[in-house]
Amino acid sequence: MTLVRKFRGAGAGFDRAAFTIDFDARQATCPQGRTSSSWNPVAQRGTDTIVITFAKGTCRPCPARAQCTTSASGRRQLTVHPRDVHQAQLAARATQATTDFQARYAPRAGVEGPSARASPSPGCAAPRYHGLDKTRLEHTNAPVALNLIRLGAWWNGHPLDRTRTSHLARLELGTDLMNAN
Repeated sequence: MTLVRKFRGAGAGFDRAAFTIDFDARQATCPQGRTSSSWNPVAQRGTDTIVITFAKGTCRPCPARAQCTTSASGRRQLTVHPRDVHQAQLAARATQATTDFQARYAPRAGVEGPSARASPSPGCAAPRYHGLDKTRLEHTNAPVALNLIRLGAWWNGHPLDRTRTSHLARLELGTDLMNAN
């Protein structure tokens, strides 16, 4: 089975999505139509991956080499996951591109920012208790506690973090200083 991935430029260069990966033939094809020279299944940090290498003789004379690789050896290497994981990633990325997924994800994105800020707080990095009910209770109470801490700091005039002052606020602060003199 050939898994065809559409060409897509990533910034100024070619990312993995620009290559066609054929798991049955054990080769990849670059955006310029050249095929890989080696296919090596390996384990990287305990994870099964496949390292695909293109020959130097193929990559060096290529007119798109600057967009493809900055390697000193002059050849491109790709690292991909095995077929099942690779296809699952493709399916997940296709789902993430839909407006339905983005609408469902929007509330979660609004929660993850404050949760990430809470992580350095003691006890917020990982659940203290085992079991779904206790963990759910902790995940419900932790944001409430965090909000109470923030409200207390706001009411007492002690910000928790140093915040950025907007340009407009800086102008306003300058006007207040001139009026005080």
